[in-house]
Amino acid sequence: MTNVDEAAPAPESPGGRRRSSRSRKPMPLWQESVLLLGLALVLAIVIKTLFLQAFYIPSPSMVPQFVENDRILVQKVSYWGSGTPERGDIVVFADPGGWLDPADSAGPTSPVSKALERVGLYPAGGHLVKRVMAVGGDHIVCCDDRGRITVNDQALDEKAYLPEGTAPSDITFDKTVPDGHLWMMGDNRGASYDSRGHMGGPGGGFVDQDLVVGKVFSLIWPWDRAELVHRPATFADVPDRRSGTS
Repeated sequence: MTNVDEAAPAPESPGGRRRSSRSRKPMPLWQESVLLLGLALVLAIVIKTLFLQAFYIPSPSMVPQFVENDRILVQKVSYWGSGTPERGDIVVFADPGGWLDPADSAGPTSPVSKALERVGLYPAGGHLVKRVMAVGGDHIVCCDDRGRITVNDQALDEKAYLPEGTAPSDITFDKTVPDGHLWMMGDNRGASYDSRGHMGGPGGGFVDQDLVVGKVFSLIWPWDRAELVHRPATFADVPDRRSGTS
């Protein structure tokens, strides 16, 4: 009778030598750790490039939704393919040129923070966060006889996101947004240097939508104020007007 604990002999190879079941040695711990770290970094870079990226709020321009040094997450999935920013979205976009001073454009400075920023674990600099007020083809005006901003002749009710007692704008404008561009404004209108402040510049205050990194979907820090970010209902009532002229 064969003992069940007895190891069966290793099979012979075509050349007549027995193959050892123990011929493959396990990878040393340090090599396995390096491999896992490398895979984690690659995964982090892929996530940052295609899905999520962290940013910080550098100014009070989006009060009360965000305050200085808040940490936010931006998702990029909504703008894949034919997806484009919509009215009411809060988005992060690269500086179109001259919107930020050198200090705000610098981003991380230490080697560690630069490495973390590259993989999406440190908030990136050189970007702005604003609300999309109008998209390509829209006619946006400030203000109507009741002091409201209108988009395609539809007045916006902005009480849900403007600071209490804040007027929609102390700067008047009457603009039609070119195709492929956006009209951006901060919620804290008196402390936001946005499209209104750049109307006299070469871009006319419009932002090329290709500069948009993604849509803010979550406030993640501080923990006690963490929340998901939603598009205000007032923008759902705005009709389309895609003339494409400026």
